[in-house]
Amino acid sequence: MNASHDVHEPGSARSHRGAALEIRSLPGRTGIRAVGEINVINRSFWEHALEDLANAHTNVSFVELADLQSIDVGGAAALAVTAQRLGTGRIVVDRPPPELERILDMFWPGLSKIEVAGR
Repeated sequence: MNASHDVHEPGSARSHRGAALEIRSLPGRTGIRAVGEINVINRSFWEHALEDLANAHTNVSFVELADLQSIDVGGAAALAVTAQRLGTGRIVVDRPPPELERILDMFWPGLSKIEVAGR
């Protein structure tokens, strides 16, 4: 994988060629937008993007997933663990695929560090 992991720069693009996943920074706010799918093939790429997001986090970080086709349990776990490690604030997940909410409810019920919006 030859990809940049800088989420501090609005509009920066990163992609993983092994499985369709593209991650971009959100212009004007702390956050990322993921397009494609998150699975075992590209999970480390997703984890690096979440790590960068956590490093840039102040109070609220955004993860836009409207164009994400699917996310596996490992990808959901990476998101949950990232949220749990935040000192303060929360991650707002916008329009995730339905399986993400089901996985979070099953394994991390009541996790207040993640707010699901747009469903």
